[in-house]
Amino acid sequence: MRRTRSRNIQPLLRECSLSKNDLIAPLFVDEQITTPKPIEAMPGQFRYPVNGIAGAASALWKKGIRAILLFGIPKDKDPEAKSAYDPEGVVQQAVRRVKEDVPGMVIITDVCACEYTDHGHCGIIGKTRGGTDLLNDASLVLMDRIALSHAEAGADIVAPSCMLDGMVGSIRTALDEAGYDEVLIMSYSTKFSSALYGPFREAADSGFSFGDRSTYQINPGNSREAFLESQMDADEGADILMVKPAGFYLDVLSEVATIGLPVAAYQVSGEYSMIKGAAANGWLKEKETILESLTCIKRAGADLIITYFAGEVAGWLDEA
Repeated sequence: MRRTRSRNIQPLLRECSLSKNDLIAPLFVDEQITTPKPIEAMPGQFRYPVNGIAGAASALWKKGIRAILLFGIPKDKDPEAKSAYDPEGVVQQAVRRVKEDVPGMVIITDVCACEYTDHGHCGIIGKTRGGTDLLNDASLVLMDRIALSHAEAGADIVAPSCMLDGMVGSIRTALDEAGYDEVLIMSYSTKFSSALYGPFREAADSGFSFGDRSTYQINPGNSREAFLESQMDADEGADILMVKPAGFYLDVLSEVATIGLPVAAYQVSGEYSMIKGAAANGWLKEKETILESLTCIKRAGADLIITYFAGEVAGWLDEA
């Protein structure tokens, strides 16, 4: 075996390689700020003002990143997330600005309500048999409205992340009936109730005021349920499936890839912050660890990788 591992032969036999086209960069847009605001829990990441988001997208485009995923932080929150589907909402404004300045950029929008509700849950809440919790069907109506508003603003792909039953079918019908049949759905189809989302809640101001999200996200111990969630979303018309988080769930990612649709994997905020924190303390080599983590996600079956390291990695790939 060592014959094939000689330094000049290894590159010829490499089974899995990263490319810039694999990478999607998440960006946070904050309606309340006028200059970029550092995210303390995610060193090197920022919230961008609406008038600065096109510049951030343009910088990524120049590095060779061709897709971004937008999250919005609105100035107003309420129980029904009305600002999430406002035509002049923060994401809607951001989509238009990026399309104007970087027309070739593929814009993906997160379709959820957690950043827009004053209670921090992912849709409409009310009384259920288990107490106050997310109401599934009432929240579907809200997701349809959010997705439509993003499509109207110019989004190429909408990405529902709320893990509601029937969300893909409902959004697909709403988009098609409104004439947006060419807009893709990238479903957060297998999203675990993970401890790794903590830094994101600072980044997106999306912490919840009561309870947790375990009734609509997947228990980390359940692989059969995780696969079924993605299979159901595929049956409802999803164009791209997603596994989130990525690094802790490579076994699930590999299985979801057998469905046959393109699969995205989200290297989430906690994965980013762990690597950054360990590297800052000298416990890991940052570049090598980042590239290894992304290569392993790719090897496990991801066609697309959503990662906060996208801009850095694009530069490194130019050096290779």
